[in-house]
Amino acid sequence: MLAMAAVIPVAFVSYVFIPHDEDNDPVRTVDYRVELDTARRAAPYPVAAPAGLGGDWRATSVSYKAGGKEGSVWHLGFLDPDTEYVAVEQSDGPPGAFIDDASRRAVKTPKTQRVGDATWRQYEGEKYNALVREEKGVTTVVTGTASHERLMQMAAALKAEKGAVKGAGNG
Repeated sequence: MLAMAAVIPVAFVSYVFIPHDEDNDPVRTVDYRVELDTARRAAPYPVAAPAGLGGDWRATSVSYKAGGKEGSVWHLGFLDPDTEYVAVEQSDGPPGAFIDDASRRAVKTPKTQRVGDATWRQYEGEKYNALVREEKGVTTVVTGTASHERLMQMAAALKAEKGAVKGAGNG
């Protein structure tokens, strides 16, 4: 009891008088250049990443897994300017299960969206919506909690390349 009587006031004083920033953004941003370069060298398909998005888009997660039953899978996650989640997912594995997983079971709609030279199929779900493009050898999914307009903005910014990276980064 005596030990607790000594520790509790010290902890209270420390909490009150040691500054802590409650407005500090807890989201950690990542620089994805190294992972993008690695994925573009290793993947059997051109790996897509955005080019030309503003600095208010923040990359928050990145991964590449080669091979496996899902195929080679590329993931790049962002927070958009409205702090909603947008992810770019790619795989050369079976598209059905991959789309279902990447879009959190969003449902395919009859709607398509033309973005640049590509046609994307719209998916709608309870949590995530998605734009999906199936091409020979690769399926690309732009998905997340963001608005349809933000998903389209990401899809329009995607540049798919094979090999070395040219100017990738946080925005």
